[in-house]
Order: sequence, then C-alpha cells, then structure tokens
Amino acid sequence: MLVRDLAARGVRDVVLAPGSRSAPLAYALAEADAAGELTLHVRVDERTAGFLALGLARGSELVRLENTISHGQRAVGTDGVLEAAPARGTDAVPGPGGTVVPVAVVTTSGTAVANLHPAVLEAHHTGVPLLVLTADRPHELRGTGASQTTDQVGIFAGALRFAADVPAPDGRAGEHRDLVAVAARAVAAAVGARTGHPGPVHLNISFREPLQPSSPLVPDAGRSPRAADRASAGTHQGGTSAAPGGERAASPASGAWSQPVVGRAVPRYTDAPALPGDPPRTVVVAGDGAGPQARRLAEAHGWPLFAEPSSGACGGPNAVAGYRLVLGAHELAATIEQVVVLGRPTLSRPVQRLLGREDVAVTVVTPGGGPWPDPARNAALVVPGLAPSWFEGPATAETGGVTPDPPGFLAAWREAGRAAAGVLGSVTADEAVAAGLLSAPYAALAVARAVAATLGEGDLLVVGSSNPVRDLDLVLGLDGAAPTILANRGLAGIDGMVSTATGVALAAARDGRRTRALLGDLTFLHDAGGLLCGPDEPHANLQVIVVNDDGGSIFATLEHGALAAASPAGAAAFERVFGTPHGANLGQLCAGYGVDHQLVLDVPSLRHALQAPSHGIQVIEVHVPRAARLAESRDLAARVVAAVRAVGISSDR
Repeated sequence: MLVRDLAARGVRDVVLAPGSRSAPLAYALAEADAAGELTLHVRVDERTAGFLALGLARGSELVRLENTISHGQRAVGTDGVLEAAPARGTDAVPGPGGTVVPVAVVTTSGTAVANLHPAVLEAHHTGVPLLVLTADRPHELRGTGASQTTDQVGIFAGALRFAADVPAPDGRAGEHRDLVAVAARAVAAAVGARTGHPGPVHLNISFREPLQPSSPLVPDAGRSPRAADRASAGTHQGGTSAAPGGERAASPASGAWSQPVVGRAVPRYTDAPALPGDPPRTVVVAGDGAGPQARRLAEAHGWPLFAEPSSGACGGPNAVAGYRLVLGAHELAATIEQVVVLGRPTLSRPVQRLLGREDVAVTVVTPGGGPWPDPARNAALVVPGLAPSWFEGPATAETGGVTPDPPGFLAAWREAGRAAAGVLGSVTADEAVAAGLLSAPYAALAVARAVAATLGEGDLLVVGSSNPVRDLDLVLGLDGAAPTILANRGLAGIDGMVSTATGVALAAARDGRRTRALLGDLTFLHDAGGLLCGPDEPHANLQVIVVNDDGGSIFATLEHGALAAASPAGAAAFERVFGTPHGANLGQLCAGYGVDHQLVLDVPSLRHALQAPSHGIQVIEVHVPRAARLAESRDLAARVVAAVRAVGISSDR
C-alpha cells in the first residue's frame, strides 16, 4: 500500500539497508522493483545508504533542471517566474518540467536509524527532498527493554520538514486511507509544495510480527514492468496530489479517495526593489545552489560575478577569476557598495568579510519559507525570488539587447580577474609541474585544473569539501567553460562523499551523462564503505580522483598552520591532531572492494586516465605534497594582489 502510493507520487528510487523489522517494506520494495514501478538500491551500511539516497536526489534534480532549460522551458514554477536556487525551491511536478523528486531511504530499527543522521542533516541544510522511512517496534514494546528498540520518535528533531509516528496496522476501518493521507502530506512537505522549502521528512513506521508474507512470493500479473520506459523518457507517469495546480492523485493505493491539491503559501518573488547604494558598484555573489540566474543577473546589469564552483552560475564575461584572492587588493574591494547574494556562499573568509562590511548594502535572494543565509547578520533586504524586472538591466532595457561597453567598475574587476588568472594559470601550467606532482609546488591546484579541463560537455563533477572545492574555485575558467559541479555544502562536511557521488552517477547515467568525483584522501577514507555494492545492484559508472597528501592539509591554511610554523612543539602537535597522517594503501583498500585503482604521478598521466573509457567505479589516486601548503597559500595570495595592483587598478575607476 505505502510503496505503491509513493511510486505513484513520483518516487523513483528507494535505498534499502536490510533488517528484520523493516522486512514488510523490503518485500514490498522488491516486488515494486521487479514490476518496474521504482528502482531499488540495497546497501549494508545505513550511513552509506543515506548519502546514496542524497546523491540520487541531487543528481536526478540537476539532470531534470538542465534538461528543462536546454529544451527552452521555464526552469521553475507554473507561472514562469525564475527563483533563487530553482533546483531546490520548486514544486513537485513528476513528469516533464518537474525538478524536485524525492528519494526514499528505508532502515530497520535501533542504531540503523541513527546512522542516517549525517545524511538527514545535509539534506536539511541543502534543501534536498529525502523520505526517511524507519521501521520500529509497536508501541506496546517500546520502553520495555525489547531488543533493538530505542526512542526513534524525534531523533531527527530540528532537521525535518515533517514527521509522523505511524502505528502498526491492526485491521481497523480506514487505516489504509490514513496511511495514504500521511504519505501525501510527507511527500508534499519533502518537495516544499507549500513552503517552497524542500528537505527531509521522517515516517517512523511500526510493525508487529509476523513480518514476512503469509504466502509464497509470485509475480503480480496486474503490475507490468515499465522501468525501461521510465528510464528512456527520464520522467514518471501519473500526477501527484502534492503538485500545486496539478491533477488530483490517481494512485493505485488511494483509489477513489480524494487527495488535496497543495497550494503554495509563500510568494515566489518580489518586484524589483529600489536597491540601496550606487547600483553600478554592485557585485553578485553566487553561493552553492544559486543557479544560472545569478549569472544572468550579473550580465544584465553589468555587475561583476563571484561564483563558487557549486553555484551553477560559473563562467561568462563578468565572472572574476580568483575573486577571493582579488578581494585582498583592498583598494579595489573598497569600491564595492552593494552585494546581491544568491545561493549560500560558504567557501571563503574574504567573501564573508565583504558581506559583513557596514558600508556594504547586502540583498539576499532566497526562495521559500526557510532561513536565509546571512552569518554576518548584515543583510539589508531579503527577497524570495527574482521577478523578470530584475533582469531588465543595461544589456536589455537601455540598449535594445545589445551589451554596452562595460562601465569603469565592471572593467576594473574584469581586468583584476584577468590578472589573477594569469598568476593562477602560470603556477598550474604543465611546465610548472613537469618534474612530477609529488614534488611540485601548487600540485593540488594543478590536479584540480586538469580535472576541470578534461571534463566533456554534459559531464558532472562531484567535489569534496576542504581543499578540493577551494582549489577548484581558483582554477575554474582557466581552460574554457566550467563543468557542472555538485558539492555537499549544506554542512560542508566530508561525510558520505563516495556514496553521494555514486548516487549522482546513477541518476546522471539515465541521461547518458558521465560523472567524476574529486576528493581528498581523508574524505575518501571516511566513506570507503561507499565502494561496496552487491552484484545484484545497479552499478554506477564513476571515476573518483583522490588527491592524496596523507592527511588534512586544509588545517595548514587556517590559524593552526601558523601556530605549527612557529615552533617545533607546535609542528608536532599540529601533525598529530590536525595533519592526521594515515599511511593507508589505497590500492590495497580498493582491491578488497573489487574496485579498479590507478596511481598517477604527473598531469599528462592524469589526463590520459580521465579520458580513457571506464566501467563501474574506478579510483585514480594522485600523490601531492602537504608540507608547504601554508607557504604556498600565502605566496599565491600575495602574487595575485601584486598582479592586480600592477595593472594600475585603483579605487577611483
């Protein structure tokens, strides 16, 4: 009943971690998978299962959004309005034009539930629709010391859009209808149908024994396989009662029961306000999930664009290369009077300092009814979305669609970006690392550049936290258009990145797209269990590039690195509690999982490995040095500022 109803509401993928108490759901999912109503993925580790579901949701969401845009349709909303972070602030409309589709994850009771918490938190902070279905003992066994029983109600408190404790079925009249109703409410909350604020929901479902079917399993002749049709079309068939303005549900589970059409309770956008400050001296900051409208906004008004890798807004004539280092040229940074923020910027302290300046007017564009990103507590204006009038800038309204010569402010930032790109390009050029990556300065930057430059059109890149995403931030655009990039920036942790990338790869493959992941060694080791996939499971085509510096080099670029450089005692303490060298043999680890592993020592070998055909999961390991990371970071920042100042940019431009 529940599984059929969720499939009818657009749930395409379900991840299951096996267990006895969840057996009724497991049998139903296996049956639905065999009938082609959904795709089942089984994992033995609940933490891995949670992040696999997260990756499936994010990959499906991105592919649907980009396909919508590529076919010339409106990216979001039934009224044609562009919103901030469109992939995460839309209505759930399974089928053509829909972008938000929930993915479910199912576990048994006990510690299995707690292991989902990291993925639930990431989904909460990133706005990913995740249906968490956890099995539980019936109410009469709770609090009695029964095996594998704990208090699961409220375990994810503070990180959910909706939660319900579903009692064990007892055959009472109306319980099927009640179950369908709670499923409808859960899906509507997960996709943000009413609030515009998607995220995780939790159904804690009780089961009494017996937990197995009462008769042998046989195929259901009334449920015809259609998985292949859905995969080729890239859509779901049927409507959803959670879709505002859509059809009433025609679920096989709900029958003739009337289900509500859920309308949106928050406005989609605001009319373009009179922005404070001097509009020409405005920059656009595109954080994680900002979407392509951030770039459109910057180009419409002739504003410089500071775009993080996972913003979805990288590239274009107004994008400033190495923007976080360019902000170190204080005389140029001082010319900024206003910032428009889309998405959630998390990568750099220079950007956060800019957003916290008392002399800068900050406008935050954030969709739906969720919290807005403003850690500096300095926002002057918060709006839910971008109306068409926001894009009527100099390039469209005043010049008949012809882009004018850039004003002095934009020209200065473009010139600064070119100066920064010159420095970044020189330190990562082939000749700069020709002696091999293990001894070359800026080796990790060179790896990030090679990976970004090698990706083909339509390829996806999942990037890990810490240094990889920051390295990528500096080199994007040096070799042409930026690839499509995803990152778990909700809590910016290293949890579950192999599993997230696997989920993205599974979703992207349905659209014929290839996926790679760029991870640090600690991030990879943290989720090495994500490499495990049973022989009967859908297998991903994924290349994982591991930048191995034998530890946590991100800490060297923070205050801890400066303390380490001050004394031998500080260096020893740093190495043990922050550097955390591990000495792990990644090749042997991969062999244990039956995963292909390749060690490359230079950039040409890396490019060759990336361009070669791959099947299944392949790990490409690259060794880079760690000892000089702090010195290199400081030197690079100084060189970029010097290059910016050398071109004669001043505050009066």
